[in-house]
Formats: sequence, structure tokens, C-alpha cells
Amino acid sequence: MSTITQSNSPQLAKAQGATSLRTQKVDVVASLLMAGLVIVGLLVGLLFVIWLTETFTWKAGEITLEEERVAGRGDHAEGFERDIEPPGAEEVEELSEPTLAETLEAVTEAATSVAASLDSVDSQSPSSNTGNGRGDSRPPGPLGDGDDIVPRFERWELKFQAKGLRPYAAQLDFYKIELGCIGGGITQVDYAFNLSTSPQKRSGTSAEENKTARLYFMWRQEGPLKEYDRQLLSQATVPTQGRQLLKFIPKPLEDQLAQAEMRFAKSKGHNTVKEIAKTIFESRAASAGGYEFVVVDQRYRVPQS
Repeated sequence: MSTITQSNSPQLAKAQGATSLRTQKVDVVASLLMAGLVIVGLLVGLLFVIWLTETFTWKAGEITLEEERVAGRGDHAEGFERDIEPPGAEEVEELSEPTLAETLEAVTEAATSVAASLDSVDSQSPSSNTGNGRGDSRPPGPLGDGDDIVPRFERWELKFQAKGLRPYAAQLDFYKIELGCIGGGITQVDYAFNLSTSPQKRSGTSAEENKTARLYFMWRQEGPLKEYDRQLLSQATVPTQGRQLLKFIPKPLEDQLAQAEMRFAKSKGHNTVKEIAKTIFESRAASAGGYEFVVVDQRYRVPQS
């Protein structure tokens, strides 16, 4: 005869409940798999963002720049007009001897004839051989017609920030800027390049440099950076005593500066280069590495009334 024993012990019930709430192995494995998938997904997303930023670069759109046709008066006298200065009366050659009838007619109308001749030659005296032109309204510069603008070599100013010679030289090499020296009794133009590694020297003539039509800048005052230029030129065995120090800007860099200038001007409501009087650029470290010139100040011309 079997006997069924029923226990109502509280300790046994508590032990059975604890067993039923215990974490199972399958739950642990599933949690680890989910955590791993989340971490892998985040890593894949991060790698995708890095690839996207390195493969595709978002740059500011290119601005169509207007052609800068700079006017200059050459060796003409400064003034408010650009009239052709007429010859004086003594420079006019008589081509034929007047007849007697023409002479008599001229005598009877002498006053009006003289007045007309004075007006036509624009001179205070019929014996003047210099005329009285009123000069040329074009600004100083090479002779030529163009627009009323301030040329780049007058309105641009470049600034560099460097804590030492090597960081400064690294910026020049990044922009492919060459240092140069002219004058001092030396007819040739001396250049220095590879400034941040091993400065090297080359020489050329002014005629050769003029063919490249490179923009160049010179120092207007003494300072630490000018002394850096002198040291770099000396390291390249370029004599600097009594000579003018120059920076020669490559054409691609000049185009970048023009784009940055016009983009800044448009952001200020000025849509043409004719309105710009001065643009100051500063070399700064770029977020993507290297350096870039940014516009730090710009001044505008007063409209002519």
C-alpha cells in the first residue's frame, strides 16, 4: 500500500521558484549575439561615413569670374581727359601757297579766321608748339584701355601666421610659392624653392619672368616673416644684401584667391570686382590637411557720383 506524502514546507517552495526564474543558457547566447550585431552595425556605419567623406568632397561651387581688363596710362601725363593733344600752329606745315584772291579774302575775315584757328588747336597762342592737352584719366600702369578697377597687385594683401621658420617654409611649399630677389646691381632674377626641406636656387631673366605673367608680392615693412624670407634665400645661396625680396604666386593659386575674393564679396552684397578696393587674405590650416587662404577683411570703393 503506497503512501503519498505531501509537503507544504516553505523552504521547498522557495527553492522551486528560484529554479524556475534562473537565466537560461539560450538567453545568454541570444543577448551576446544581439550585442555583437549592434556593435558590428555601428562599426560598419562609421566606416561607411569615413569612406564617404574621403571619396566625395563637397566644395563651394566655382564662381564665373569676369575678365579683369586693367586700364593704364603708361607714360602719359595724369589728368581728367584722354584727348589727343593737337599740334601747335608752328608744327602745321603749309602744303600750298594761297592765291591772291584767297589772301584778300583771308585779310577781310582775319578776326574770325584767327578766332577759329585758335579754337581748333585749343591753344592760347598760335605760335605754341606744345598744345594744351588735359592729360589722361587712366590710372598708373601699363598703357592700355580697360575697366575702372583696382588691379590685383594693388588690392590684394597676403598674411601668414607661423611660429617658426620651418612651419612658415612649409606653407610656402604647400602653395608652391617661390621666393625671389631682384636688384642690388645683379641683372638676373634669383629664385629659391623647396624651402621646407633643402632650399635650392635657380636664376632667370626679367624677360623670362614677364612671359610667365606671374603675380608677385613684396614686403612693405620690416618684420619677422621678412627675416624668414631672407634666411631661406640665404640657405639657398641667394644674395639678399641691398636687394628687393619678392614672393612669386603660381597661376592656380592666383585663381583660387580670385574665387575666394569674389565669393566673399558676393556674401556682402557686392557682385562685381569693380566695387572692391582691398582684399586681405590669411593663410590658415585647413580642416582636411594642408593650408588654405581665407578672406579676413575686404574694403569697397565709394561709388562715383
